[in-house]
Amino acid sequence: MSGVRLDGRVAIVTGAGRSLGRAYAIALAAAGAAVVVNDIDQASADETVDAITTAGGRAVSSVGPVGPTETADQLVTAAVDAFGRLDVLVANAGVLRDRVLWKMSDDDFDAVIGTHLRGTFTCGRAAARFLREQGEGGRLILIGSPAGQFGSFGQTNYAAAKAGLVAMARTWSLELARDGITANTVIPTALSPMTATIPEYAEHYRRFVEGEPIPRDLRRDRALGSPEDVAPLVVWLASGESQEVTGQAIGIGGDRLALYSHPAVLDVEYAEGGWGADGIDAAWRARFAPQAQLSGPPSRKGADE
Repeated sequence: MSGVRLDGRVAIVTGAGRSLGRAYAIALAAAGAAVVVNDIDQASADETVDAITTAGGRAVSSVGPVGPTETADQLVTAAVDAFGRLDVLVANAGVLRDRVLWKMSDDDFDAVIGTHLRGTFTCGRAAARFLREQGEGGRLILIGSPAGQFGSFGQTNYAAAKAGLVAMARTWSLELARDGITANTVIPTALSPMTATIPEYAEHYRRFVEGEPIPRDLRRDRALGSPEDVAPLVVWLASGESQEVTGQAIGIGGDRLALYSHPAVLDVEYAEGGWGADGIDAAWRARFAPQAQLSGPPSRKGADE
């Protein structure tokens, strides 16, 4: 049994019916937390609840799509009605609608932004309101993606939402600090149904589902393991041990744990009285171009959810 315990704490996990969300919910319960399992599918939510209760844990389901305020309020009410309090929100629910920019429809964009970004906002707001009133601190754990850190071909909607979540957590870390409520973003990489949509990882995912061991180079070089490899970070961030950690983006997957930097100014140059286009061109070529960063990561990252 891990020394990091969550006994007496109550957590909400959205999108917990399968894959990463399911792994988070089960790991939180194994560490002692009572869990509200949210999913859009009742059967999937019930399966996660059954897995937790069969192992001796405590869990209830609360079914509904994240995004609407009504669902967010319903989740907080479910936690309080079932377990008497709330301590942790894990905002994990999400969808994909991958298209290149010129083929992406309004509906493709809105579905992803509505679930990932608006859904995290409404759930975070509902949780924060209750946690502030409860007056005992709390943990807001948002689930990001490498796509939000580096960009991702064909994922304008998803990358924008995931980048927004990192900024959202940093903002909440400032706003909620006096209340003892932390806000952090987990950047997971794991073999999951979302990973299977990436052609170069589809075969790896198939072998993983069939029970084959994940190759060492995949676990280390690509930071791709199982959903269960990601869950310990969520448990730690939900615990008292991480009470001083807030506003951070932390990556985990396979054998790798990583801390992402905040955006930073790389260099500056000055022109007395302001800049003209010719001066900008000269400064770019002479000073900034050698420091310009590549668009995207140096190698293909795994997908999350």
